[in-house]
Amino acid sequence: MKETALDYAEFAAYERRLRHIERHVVAAFLGGLAVGLVGIFASDRMPQWLGQLYEPYMYLALALVVGASAAGFGWALLTTFLAALSMIVATLGGNMLRGGTDISPVAGEPAVGLNWALVLLVGVGLLAYVTSRTDVWGDVAAGVIGALLLADTVDRATPGFIDSEPAFWPGPAIVIGVLSVALVLAMRRSLAGRVRALALAAVLTALFAVEVTGALAGWIPIAG
Repeated sequence: MKETALDYAEFAAYERRLRHIERHVVAAFLGGLAVGLVGIFASDRMPQWLGQLYEPYMYLALALVVGASAAGFGWALLTTFLAALSMIVATLGGNMLRGGTDISPVAGEPAVGLNWALVLLVGVGLLAYVTSRTDVWGDVAAGVIGALLLADTVDRATPGFIDSEPAFWPGPAIVIGVLSVALVLAMRRSLAGRVRALALAAVLTALFAVEVTGALAGWIPIAG
């Protein structure tokens, strides 16, 4: 009798897990569609500062949420890929309805391509899943996520950098910078983990700034 009750409890738990995974997959797909369509059809109606916060950070935020809430590494890979793909399809479809083919809200410049957009969004989602670990690898993942966001903020806010936007400083840049630091802190539970993650994010961001500055000044040769 006890074994029957135990088997039923295990089966019920397994069924609940499957239902959670099914809901997560559907939510990832629908979330990607919603974010992509809103970014296309509402971009012209948004204030400039809000548009700069929405693109690309809302796309990255969805990848973070989907990856962090996945049931396993394989499911994180699948759902973040599905969310990224639905965002890109929605962006392309919305642009075609408006008579264009620009994918810059997701992929940056058109030359960067869809492959880079997929790799970036899926990579961010997988890093978000790894932050669920309580060891040093979780700290590293949180630090890399913070560095990606901070490096992009520095790039957009600094005159002369690759994707610099004069209107991005100071308001949007400060908002994203503060939220990036807060995100890193929120992803780690221990003080030591937070310190390690923030330190890694700061070091990687500084290395990015130095490399770009050196390349622009001619200190660092650029191949090709």
